[in-house]
Amino acid sequence: MPDNTQLPPDDTSPSPGALDRALDLVRFLRAGCPWDAAQTPVSLTPYLLEESLELAEDIIEGAPDEKLRSEIGDLLLNVAFQIVLAEERGAFNAEDVLTTLETKMRRRHPHLYGDAEERPDWEAEKAHERSDDDVFTGLASRLDPLSRAQRLQDRAAGVGFDWEHAKDAFQKVHEEVEEVAAHLESGEREPLEREIGDLLFACVNVARLSDLHAGTALRLANAKFQRRFTRMAEVARDRGLVLGEATLQELDAIWDQVKKSDR
Repeated sequence: MPDNTQLPPDDTSPSPGALDRALDLVRFLRAGCPWDAAQTPVSLTPYLLEESLELAEDIIEGAPDEKLRSEIGDLLLNVAFQIVLAEERGAFNAEDVLTTLETKMRRRHPHLYGDAEERPDWEAEKAHERSDDDVFTGLASRLDPLSRAQRLQDRAAGVGFDWEHAKDAFQKVHEEVEEVAAHLESGEREPLEREIGDLLFACVNVARLSDLHAGTALRLANAKFQRRFTRMAEVARDRGLVLGEATLQELDAIWDQVKKSDR
């Protein structure tokens, strides 16, 4: 009879399964399809980014499980593709990737794999692992601005440069709002742009110190605004109003009704 005993957490033996099937699928595609055979790690990067964003958006928007399953599969295919391409050039294989991942997670989770009682400060741990003097080394340059702001703040926090509480960062938001207000009065474009940037950066700090992601919060706000605006437009049309011709007061009254029903 097969031994179905569960392996202990520190066992690094690879187990065959879905990832192996994904790798075999990519190898089959590479062998039989000219398009797949011609791909390189760089040529596949746009698809990797696209699939990652599509999956993230579907999760945030509450897409059906069937849709999520499909999008996760698309992302898995891209990951498997990168592994197979690495195998072909003799760089590393799936076992190397998983072993590196396991080693990293054990090092960063001494409260699970060691004798620590609490989860460590991961940013501080990662800062300690980096030997370079620049705390921003390795930070992806193509992150969207909100995500990059949050990661910059994470890196700075890892070496002790941080607010102690979210309420401290929120006080900074108040200060930046006042500065934006002052430049709105002056009408000077460049200073206003700088101050709005500072305000957004301060808001990211509040989100981060509240254990939230500013980018996710904004995506949720975008989805909410689009949903409510679409409903407002439908109600306006039902009442014989034409967008672009209706007054702000008329639309705002409908907007308030939509907000109440959407809560």
